Amino acid sequence: MNHIKQLYGHSLALLTDLYQLTMAYGYWQTGKLNQEAVFTLFFRKPPFHGGYSIMAGLATVLDYLDGLCFTETDLSFLATLTGVDNKPLFNSNFLDYLGKLRFDCDLDAIPEGTVVFPHEPLLRVQGSLLQCQLLETILINVINFQTLIATKAARICQATRGEPVLEFGSRRAQGIDGALSASRAAYIGGCAATSNVLAGKLYGIPVKGTHAHSWVMSFANEMEAFQAYAKVLPNNCIFLVDTFDTLQGVKKAIEVGQWLRENGHQLVGIRLDSGDLVKLSQQARKMLDEAGFEQAHIVASNDLDEHLIAEFKSAGAKINLWGVGTKLITSYDQPTLGGVYKLTAIRDEPDAQWQYRLKLSEESIKISNPGLLQVRRFMDAQGKFSGDMIYDQLQPPVDEVHLVNPNAFSVHPALIEGYTTLPADIPYQDLLIPVLRKGKPVTELPLLEQIRQKVQTQLTHCPTEIKRLNTPDIYPVNLEIKLYQLKQRLISEARHVKNS
Repeated sequence: MNHIKQLYGHSLALLTDLYQLTMAYGYWQTGKLNQEAVFTLFFRKPPFHGGYSIMAGLATVLDYLDGLCFTETDLSFLATLTGVDNKPLFNSNFLDYLGKLRFDCDLDAIPEGTVVFPHEPLLRVQGSLLQCQLLETILINVINFQTLIATKAARICQATRGEPVLEFGSRRAQGIDGALSASRAAYIGGCAATSNVLAGKLYGIPVKGTHAHSWVMSFANEMEAFQAYAKVLPNNCIFLVDTFDTLQGVKKAIEVGQWLRENGHQLVGIRLDSGDLVKLSQQARKMLDEAGFEQAHIVASNDLDEHLIAEFKSAGAKINLWGVGTKLITSYDQPTLGGVYKLTAIRDEPDAQWQYRLKLSEESIKISNPGLLQVRRFMDAQGKFSGDMIYDQLQPPVDEVHLVNPNAFSVHPALIEGYTTLPADIPYQDLLIPVLRKGKPVTELPLLEQIRQKVQTQLTHCPTEIKRLNTPDIYPVNLEIKLYQLKQRLISEARHVKNS
C-alpha cells in the first residue's frame, strides 16, 4: 500500500532542491543525461555519540518512487521559474523531456531494521546520471530522518531494560509528515505503541493513550473527573494523577479503581508527569500494592530520554511503562543524521569501463569511497558481529580477505605494511540486496512488525560494548585492501591535478 499517495494524493516530484533540477538541466544540455552513474548514500558518524544506527525509511522511499513522474502542474510551475535576467531557467524542450521521464534506475539497499555503521552504503543507486541526481534530496530526507528516529527509539528502549515505551510525540513533531514518519521509525526502533492515531491507521502500529490535565481541570474536582472517565472508558483507565497533588491523586485513582473492580473492570494504571519521578513512583507503587493493585502500571512521561530513564532505573524508580514524546519525536539532542549522497562511479555507455569517482576534502572523514560499493558483515562462532568490510563489487575479495582500517593508514598504498587478514571460510553476510531493477521491484518487503523484530535480533548479535549509551567502543568498519589502494591512488591523482 502506497502511504504517500494516501496522504498527499498528488505528485511529489518537486519535493527536491532546485539545484537538483538545474544540474539535471545541465546534464541534458551537455549530452550527459544518459551517462550511467552510481551514487551511494551513507553517514559519517553515529548519532547521539553512540556506537550504531538502525537503518529505516526504505519502504517510504519505494512509495515515493512508485509511479514517480512530473505532472502537467509540476511542469507549469517549473516554466514560471526565472533567472536573474528574468528569463526562464528551463527551456520548453527540457520540460517536455521531464514530462515523459519515468524512473528506471536500479536500487540496492541494506534492509530496514539492520544495525549499520559509519561510511557503509545504506543505498546504492545505479542508472542515468540525470535520474540518479534527481533522487538525492528525497533519499537523504527520508533515510536520514527515519534512521535517526529508529536509532533514538532503540536507545530509549535499551534504557528501559525491556519495559514498554509508548511514543507520545505527535504534538511536538516537526509537522504532519514529521509526526507520521517518526511514529513509523520509532516503532521500528522498539516502541510498543504510538499515540498517533493516523500512524496507527496507515502503518498498523498499536495505538495507546490516557487523558490530559485538561480533562481533570474541566470538572469540579479530581475525584469527579476520574469517576466520569471510568464510566465512559472503563476499559482504558490510566489516570493522570499530578494535576493538583500527586499522592492525593493516587489515592483518588485507587478509590475509582475499587469501583472499577466491583463492576468487572480493572485499573490499568496511573501516569506521573511531573515532580520527583523516582520518589513519587516508589510511593505510588507502595500505595497501589497495599490497596491490592499490584498489576496496575505506573506510567511516566515529562521530557524523558534514554539518559534520564537510565538514571531513574539506577535510582530504583518503580516505573514500568514509559511515555516518551518530545525528545524522541524531534530527536531533541541531535536533529539530523548527517547522511550524504555521493557519486562513486560513472561511465559513458552501459558496456564501457567504469570511471571511479571520489570527493576530496582536507578532512579525511569527508573523503568518500569510490566504486560499486557493498558491505560484508563478518560473524564470530557465536553469531556476534565481529566487523564489517566495505568493498567494490567489481573487485571482490577472493580466498583470504585483507582489511585495512582507513583511519589507521594514510600512506601510499604501495607502502602499506599492516593490515588484518581473515580466513576465506569465516562466516559473513553481504548487506546490500537488490530492491529495484529498471525501476521495478525485485524483492518483497517485510511487514513493519517483521522489521521491528529484526531490530531486536540484530541488537542481540551486536557486541555489548558497541551498544553502550555512553562512550561505546568503535565498531570495526574496514576497507577491503584493493578498495583502499584504489582510494589512495585516486586521492593522490586528484591532489596532483589540484596542485598542478
